[in-house]
Amino acid sequence: MNIKIYIILLITVCATFYSCDNNDFEHESNFKKSYKKWSEFKTKSNNSYEYTTESSSWVGLAWKTIITVNKGEVVQRSFKYTYIANELKENFGEELEWVENKEELNTHKNTGASAPLTLDEIYLKTEQDWLQKRKGFTTYFEAKNDGLISLCGFIPENCMDDCFTGISIKQIEILE
Repeated sequence: MNIKIYIILLITVCATFYSCDNNDFEHESNFKKSYKKWSEFKTKSNNSYEYTTESSSWVGLAWKTIITVNKGEVVQRSFKYTYIANELKENFGEELEWVENKEELNTHKNTGASAPLTLDEIYLKTEQDWLQKRKGFTTYFEAKNDGLISLCGFIPENCMDDCFTGISIKQIEILE
């Protein structure tokens, strides 16, 4: 009789552990839907596309970066400040806008420009980093680019300014 109780108890404990959500991944369902759309887009576009990221700061700056990917390889990164408060303009000199070609990628440092990543790399970083559950953080994921990723990242709770870690993609287009 005791063995039956132990077996039932063992089954109950195993079922409890199995049913608990041990996943450390936020927004998993929406991510999977978006990743499926990405796989379809990647095939349709021959893995050649351009995407635009945008960001801003409370200090009076806004900027955009355009990443161009040809057959799965970043071939260009363009950057432009789209807004600079008047009191900051004298600090920026001539580097308000620039373009890096394949051989020059990452030569402009400390600009706020998005890293020259492919969407494959962004989806991987989304899954392995930006959407991981973190205590004391709020995590975001949106797919407003026809189902493709548009916003992903996290912010520490109670943070007021410039705390977002992640990416904001405003537009994704197939290269013609």
